[in-house]
Amino acid sequence: MKILFDQGTPVPLRRFLPGHTVNTAYERGWSELSNGNLLTRAEQDGYEPLITTDRNLRYEQNLANRKIAIIVLMTTSWPRIQQQTDRVQTIVDAIQPGTYQEIFIE
Repeated sequence: MKILFDQGTPVPLRRFLPGHTVNTAYERGWSELSNGNLLTRAEQDGYEPLITTDRNLRYEQNLANRKIAIIVLMTTSWPRIQQQTDRVQTIVDAIQPGTYQEIFIE
């Protein structure tokens, strides 16, 4: 699966998603794109989920006709996320195209 990390998604998380190709918006040169343009570009380039920490994305964008799945990490704290990498991996592996999933991490 081809995964795109948005700004704010901790890059070390990619090591915990084996078997997937993970790129960041920054690596792709897309860090200046607005959310809507980023989603469109990611879909055009075959990314399946976008992993983001942007809690407002679903309120700012119409996600109804999107092919890309959206996974929102509800924290940017790598130490907290690192304790939940198995859970994140399970959700990534099961995510369906066009769906939206928030991951609450304490």
